[in-house]
Amino acid sequence: MALAPKTATFPKIRSALKFYQVCSIITGTFLLLLVAEMIVKYGLHYELFLGGSGGFLYFSPVIEGPKGMESTGNGLNLSMTILIVHGWFYVVYLFSCFRIWSLMRWQLGRFIMLALGGVVPFLSFIMEGRVARDIKRYLAERESADASTGSASPQTTTTEGVR
Repeated sequence: MALAPKTATFPKIRSALKFYQVCSIITGTFLLLLVAEMIVKYGLHYELFLGGSGGFLYFSPVIEGPKGMESTGNGLNLSMTILIVHGWFYVVYLFSCFRIWSLMRWQLGRFIMLALGGVVPFLSFIMEGRVARDIKRYLAERESADASTGSASPQTTTTEGVR
């Protein structure tokens, strides 16, 4: 049986939820950009560059070399930049998932679903909406229950109903 979050942690939960929501949207956006970049690179054999000999923004062909696909463009490789930014921001996203998961005292399976939001296209947007709705509803119900009883509710109640 999972423990319910302590009432004293509700401000931390709200703060962690805002951070999670921002991270979720940024991670999901970069994941979609990464998917588009992979389709263009491996399907159409082009990479996107900023500056360089091709102009301000241009696609440059990639060729099959001894080490795999090799760039032929110069300038800032936006395709590689998208890959790196998504990778590093996924680490920040995982931290935000862990923070909200630990404060809400959810089961491990819930954390795994949150973490998958950064690697399954569109899932971060779905999870962000669901998690925000469920947490806000849970906090409001707990606060109204605590206000009606005049004291904090027991800490051994389950949070399994919170999705």
